[in-house]
Amino acid sequence: MAEIKMMIVDDHDMVRKGLKAYLLTEPDFQIVGEASNGKEAVTLVNEMNPDVILMDLIMPEMTGIEATKEIMTLRPNTKIIIITSFYDDEQVFPAIEAGAFSYLLKTASADEIISTIRKAVQDESVIEQKVAQKMMNQLRSNQKKSLHDDLTKREKEVLLLIGEGKTNNQIAEELYIGLKTVKTHVSNILGKLGVNDRTQAAVYAIRNGMVR
Repeated sequence: MAEIKMMIVDDHDMVRKGLKAYLLTEPDFQIVGEASNGKEAVTLVNEMNPDVILMDLIMPEMTGIEATKEIMTLRPNTKIIIITSFYDDEQVFPAIEAGAFSYLLKTASADEIISTIRKAVQDESVIEQKVAQKMMNQLRSNQKKSLHDDLTKREKEVLLLIGEGKTNNQIAEELYIGLKTVKTHVSNILGKLGVNDRTQAAVYAIRNGMVR
């Protein structure tokens, strides 16, 4: 049975000791290192060469998100399992984007943590149910959101006039703004809508019912 080498990263000594006690009940689990913050974890990772890292999020000196990002650059094959009390948007999505492989809450049982570690080394990620629901809600929200929702009120006014076929000079006159300001708005609109020119912007405005 091949050993699974692990590192535990948490700023609370009792949490590290508790996790270690759980994990060492498994004959093929080996704890090769511990760190009390993200900075220590980044320093140790090349020396310890862990297969799996159990990573807290909120720590001094360097957060779990920052450490995850750095470790993924150094050792992209290492599986990082976030174990935290937090499942708000400000923590979940940056952690996943940074390269975290699995995401558990500290309410997880010892069996759940052990199972998640074993699945990680088999390339199977686990996202705790509350966290997964949060991600699904965000995905649905993004799907409902239109590109033009990110436009400012003035940019929407300019887009409407583009859809009506107005030139930059005509838009400037109608909105009582400078030509240079119109050009800036047009450039911002094209970028936010992800289109290449005014014609595509006009088509977008018409298709989305923005033209009077």
